[in-house]
Amino acid sequence: MASVQSRSARASVWLIAVGAAMWGFDAVFIVALLDHFSSTQIVFLEHLLLSLFVVPILIWKRQELTRLNLSDWFAVLFVAWGGSAMASILFTLGFHYGNANVVLIMQKLQPVFAVLMAAWILQERVRKGYWPLLIAALIGAYLLTFGFHMPDGGTHGALIGGLCALGAAVLWGGSTVMEKRIVEKVSFTTMTALRFAVALPLLFLIVLGQHPNWHKMTVSLTLLPVWANLLFQTLVPSLISLLLYYRGLNGVSASYATVAELAFPATGLLLNWIVLHQTITVGQWIGFAVIWLAVLQLSRMPGEQAESVRGAIGRAV
Repeated sequence: MASVQSRSARASVWLIAVGAAMWGFDAVFIVALLDHFSSTQIVFLEHLLLSLFVVPILIWKRQELTRLNLSDWFAVLFVAWGGSAMASILFTLGFHYGNANVVLIMQKLQPVFAVLMAAWILQERVRKGYWPLLIAALIGAYLLTFGFHMPDGGTHGALIGGLCALGAAVLWGGSTVMEKRIVEKVSFTTMTALRFAVALPLLFLIVLGQHPNWHKMTVSLTLLPVWANLLFQTLVPSLISLLLYYRGLNGVSASYATVAELAFPATGLLLNWIVLHQTITVGQWIGFAVIWLAVLQLSRMPGEQAESVRGAIGRAV
């Protein structure tokens, strides 16, 4: 029985890593869309298309929604509004106001916040062998971003940018914990549907508040390459990736999941090199290898006891 649980936990880690790795496609194909829409408009249009897929799921599995209490619905709002919408906006504002290096460093703290929140909210306890892997993964993420170079903080604007990125890291880290709470009560397909459907109204209000050029958006949407790109963005980096991610999240703790999520920047770097022909330094290659080795070692560690996690969630309700 223990070996079956171990294999299940190992498979879950890799499902999360593969799902997160698919997010790396987003950066490659979103470049062409930025010629037609703002970043907020792209996210809104993706969620609008995703609603065509997820609303039928919510109708089909509406009985699962009765399992969620008021606290669970706050968790859903945190994931959809905080992790999907506000975190992305804060991260973008960080680049606008501050130094990019500072923003990227602050964003790499996401796993730390996820572990702290998992211990606080879910009462998760991680094995001793986890901490060296977390440190190694964070070092790998740093090397992946900067190589062996020391980042320059720049002007005082770096403070504002850093705070925005820190807020995004907190929201993303917290979302991992909240998602873990929810997938213990509903199926991974329902969790995926909830994330996109609940985020859509907020994204619409944000786009509306930016006073978009509706005529320009309509003209752009008549172009076949734009539709093909949007459809790819909707299906691969968004829908399929999150279905894999939430399926894996049901089998491991949030602490393990947040390390596996670092497959995202690693794959993004590789795709930027292959597709966009961006130069990769030796330090970045080392960071890439360190992250994937950390994920590999994480998958080999004994799985967490699922019952203790479920019990902790029950106490948190």
